[in-house]
Amino acid sequence: MPPFTSWKTAWPWMLFGLQSLCVVYLVIEEAADFLWGETPGGLIENDLLENLVIAALVAGLVASGFEIRKAMTRQKRLEQQIKAASGAFANLMEEHFETWGLTPSECDVALFALKGFSIAEIASMRKTAEGTVKAQCNAIYRKAGVSGRPQLLSLFIDELLHGALVPEKASA
Repeated sequence: MPPFTSWKTAWPWMLFGLQSLCVVYLVIEEAADFLWGETPGGLIENDLLENLVIAALVAGLVASGFEIRKAMTRQKRLEQQIKAASGAFANLMEEHFETWGLTPSECDVALFALKGFSIAEIASMRKTAEGTVKAQCNAIYRKAGVSGRPQLLSLFIDELLHGALVPEKASA
């Protein structure tokens, strides 16, 4: 059984366990009825109906187990893909920052800009003047060949989604 990291991942397995206990109880009761004869006063008097209920529970138990396992495997795969995409985005940024020849200060400003911080917020975090941050942003956009923050972000998103940079500008 996989380790539980939260209530969200534990409850399907707890329900599966409860369903398992019910199936085991009914199977043992049916086996006892078969071996020693039916005991009077049972909840279900019809053996055929009781056997159908047991078969349905067993089938449901097996199906539930497969579905829980499949959902957990899918969740784990998606978490791995998110980690990979996050790492890929960081590597992609570093490669472009290096290709564009950004200074360490411009790299910091570009990262904050891509994260969505305002000029004032970036200046405050870097303890520099807003005018300095504006000048660094303009240098970043010029070196990247874009006109502003939205195009800078779009450049990275397009490359991650399509695997290719924005097409080179056609020479006129």
